[in-house]
Amino acid sequence: MPLPLVRLPPLDLVRGFVAVGRRMSITLAADDLCVTQSAMSKQVRALEDLLGVKLLHRGYRSVRLTEEGERLFRSADAAVQQLQDAFAGGGRRPVTITASIGTAALWLLPRLGEFQRRHPEVDVRVAASNSVLNLASEQIDLAIRYCAEAQAPRGAVRLFDETIAPVASAALGLRTLDTERALGRQVLLEYEDRRPWLRWADWLAARGLTAQQARGILRFNQYDQVIQAAIAGQGVALGRMELLAPMLEDGRLQVIRAAGGAAASASSYWLLQAEAAPRRDVAKVADWIRAEAGQRPPSAGS
Repeated sequence: MPLPLVRLPPLDLVRGFVAVGRRMSITLAADDLCVTQSAMSKQVRALEDLLGVKLLHRGYRSVRLTEEGERLFRSADAAVQQLQDAFAGGGRRPVTITASIGTAALWLLPRLGEFQRRHPEVDVRVAASNSVLNLASEQIDLAIRYCAEAQAPRGAVRLFDETIAPVASAALGLRTLDTERALGRQVLLEYEDRRPWLRWADWLAARGLTAQQARGILRFNQYDQVIQAAIAGQGVALGRMELLAPMLEDGRLQVIRAAGGAAASASSYWLLQAEAAPRRDVAKVADWIRAEAGQRPPSAGS
């Protein structure tokens, strides 16, 4: 039985939550709705209080959806999109891009502001999710996929490969990580992922070391959290170099030299289009993504 209208949450609260979910950023969502960051945050908290569930995990300068938040976002986003289309009266449709939470937070969103300044007429919506979303059923135009070449969807275009190297804040004063003594002074920031090239145990084993020799290990279930912790000086992370180019360029992170230098991962990043002949706005965003992917990150030290 549907919920009575009188018990539905206020539309402003739902709209604010959808704005945060699309941007994966309270600050950017606040800009979209022309409110302050504080007001945006209060709207989401008010919705959480009303529903009695936590919708967002709030981290250091980052947010991510909880399981309950992701379920609500999928339904609420689709409903709000229908309202946008209805009130637009046949106006421009937004270009929807899906990417993993880490890729969206570290690679896509930091670049998106410049695209919107150059193309204010294009409405872009980001659907950040670690699930592989169906483009047709979810009405998504573009997807950035992370996988091996053999698993790349048909028609996908390779954006860039991936290399892995240790990274840390300059505040740690760490130069190398290739001896048991150097490792024993550091906390390792671990991304809990099944892929071996993203795990410290495999990285260190290839260099004759073990994670147990480190001073400690902090574990995270989202990669952007690992990087925010590294920027804050909490330890050393395995850096996915192509995602971290802006942070390496501006000095928030630095590459730590290690035996063997940077290592190639088994996966690459791919751009997938829902339609072979997309509408003009989608083609414009796809061209921009390919151009951004052509910018090479700083080389890893060895």
